[in-house]
Amino acid sequence: MSSSEETNSEEPVQSALVAAHIVYGLHAVAIVTGITGSATVIGGFVGSVPSIIAVIINYLKRGSARGSWAESHYRWQIRTFWFALLWLIIALLLVATVVGSPVGLGMLLAVTLWLVYRISRGWIRLLNRQAMYV
Repeated sequence: MSSSEETNSEEPVQSALVAAHIVYGLHAVAIVTGITGSATVIGGFVGSVPSIIAVIINYLKRGSARGSWAESHYRWQIRTFWFALLWLIIALLLVATVVGSPVGLGMLLAVTLWLVYRISRGWIRLLNRQAMYV
């Protein structure tokens, strides 16, 4: 057991778990929409209504998970959103240049795979009632 799991071993309130599941679900919808739509997955992730609602829910409900193992899921979800936005901005700046275009496009692909990993791994650990390792 990691140190974060030992210090946050308290059982979370049910509403904190429900909100965390909703957030993972909204992010998953954003990823699927990005894959099946005309937008990039990462653009759909940070710029879509489901993901924006998800990050708002994260900030509103994270207090109810404080001190429990579920708190790490809120941290994981919030960091996933903000790091995706950061990498999207960097990739778009690179794509805007002729020289950086291949790197920027590669970055978009890498971040897409990273997002799929982060959301699926987090949701699986939440379903198994396990803390995230952040």
